[in-house]
Amino acid sequence: MTTHLSSPGSGPPSPVPLEGLQDHDGLDAAGRRLLFQDARTVRTFSGRPVPDELLVDLWNLAQWPPTALNSQPLRIVHVRSPGGKQRLLPLVDEGNREKTRQAPVTSVLAADLRFHDRLPELFPVHEGLREVFEARGRPHRDDHARFNTALQIGYFLLAARAVGLSAGPMAGFDSAAVTREFLVTDHTDHVSALLLVNLGYPGAEAYRPRLPRLPVGEVVGWA
Repeated sequence: MTTHLSSPGSGPPSPVPLEGLQDHDGLDAAGRRLLFQDARTVRTFSGRPVPDELLVDLWNLAQWPPTALNSQPLRIVHVRSPGGKQRLLPLVDEGNREKTRQAPVTSVLAADLRFHDRLPELFPVHEGLREVFEARGRPHRDDHARFNTALQIGYFLLAARAVGLSAGPMAGFDSAAVTREFLVTDHTDHVSALLLVNLGYPGAEAYRPRLPRLPVGEVVGWA
């Protein structure tokens, strides 16, 4: 099934020159609440549409945080057309179908298992990395791709909140079938779906009560 892995819109803004970087005070309380404390997984969505330009803005934020060797293995397909949703819904677990049907966009987040083909471009300061990963074999490359894609998925969710969208990540779907339906193209057969994320604006009864978090003493240590 042919699917384009590119997004409409302009390219990213130029990064700040290194000499322009400086210490900063961090986000204010409102910014921290937006991205972390008040942000919630959404179960229902309103009918308000999400424009493609906002999805481009989302990526123009999510692309900047680090990945190992700047490998950037995350690939994204935004499923937003009625036909696309009809193809996707049978591949989603039954308990996730209604919210997926409601969401104006369902993003397929996937790992490019041949990320290393782009390393000469993305990490030119170290020559020969593509050949190193090729020689190490598929299991090593897959581990690198999936771990760094997972990092980028976290960045993606924060960027969605930063541009004003609510997100509902879902692991309940047929990964192999979604990969075949939306990611295998005439030129790409090495991308694997890891997560679905519904994007949009909250509907009625969108949130469950906040669940507990582990106390700092059980999570954080010092050495």
